Amino acid sequence: MSTTVDTTAATAAPKERTPLRPGRILLHVFLVGMSLAWLAPLLWALYAAMRPYGETSEKGYVSWPDKLSFENFTNAFTQSDMTHYFVNTLIIAVPAVLLTLFLSSMVAFYVSRFDFRVNIFLLLVFTAGNLLPQQVIITPLYRLYLLIDIPGITMSGKLYDSALGLVLIHVAFQSGFCAFVLSNYMRSLPHELTEAALVDGASVWRLYWQIVLPLCKPAMAALATLLSIWIYNDFFWALVLISTGENMPITSALNNLSGQYFTDPNLVAAGALLTAIPTLVVYFALQRQFVSGLTLGANKG
Repeated sequence: MSTTVDTTAATAAPKERTPLRPGRILLHVFLVGMSLAWLAPLLWALYAAMRPYGETSEKGYVSWPDKLSFENFTNAFTQSDMTHYFVNTLIIAVPAVLLTLFLSSMVAFYVSRFDFRVNIFLLLVFTAGNLLPQQVIITPLYRLYLLIDIPGITMSGKLYDSALGLVLIHVAFQSGFCAFVLSNYMRSLPHELTEAALVDGASVWRLYWQIVLPLCKPAMAALATLLSIWIYNDFFWALVLISTGENMPITSALNNLSGQYFTDPNLVAAGALLTAIPTLVVYFALQRQFVSGLTLGANKG
């Protein structure tokens, strides 16, 4: 009976709070300040987008609003024909992400699960492509795209000014990083799994497709999140390799909100916020994979 009473009393006793130390208080103040610093431009853009241009031109942006509405968002969505450009972006981003993950996973599987003399060198070749600035190769790449004929596949008959050209350049530039991350992740998998499968007569393709690749789902999901955000936000390649306005992705389509003689900054702010919504949805939906992707392969490799 006394044992039961003692146990109940111990359970009901309040837990001692950890004393607040000056260092911990400063850390929280710093984190809150940095969060506000990162959110300030976004909140300011939202504030400007909800005000009419006539009011801000008369009173200035640093003023108390007389009217807040979502009219600029509606006008930005309709005037820029965002639905069409969202579809263009999906046509580019989805194949680019899938192809990049597929090809880079094959390279990572080969250099991580098989021992040969130049496996590290091969991985370095793929990774070195990420170290090359995009601006360095833009002139020869532009001329190359103009010379490649693909009749019947694209409306222009050239690799230039086509969604296929953007898909290929994204695959080429992103494969190195993905191969590096996936190879480090695959090296952490037990070699006994692949050795047992080889003893049982499994082919190399079956070893890759049915044994190693399913174990890499966390890494693949994290990379898919990163690739989706990077490719969606691309502006440089679309601006250089696409000339027809109807073929441009959503980031380049914001130019439709800028006039030749007049530009409404509030309307542009509303359009920019609308284009950022899909990336926020992807990030919050796959937040765990995104955060874990920052430390993939950190323990080994």
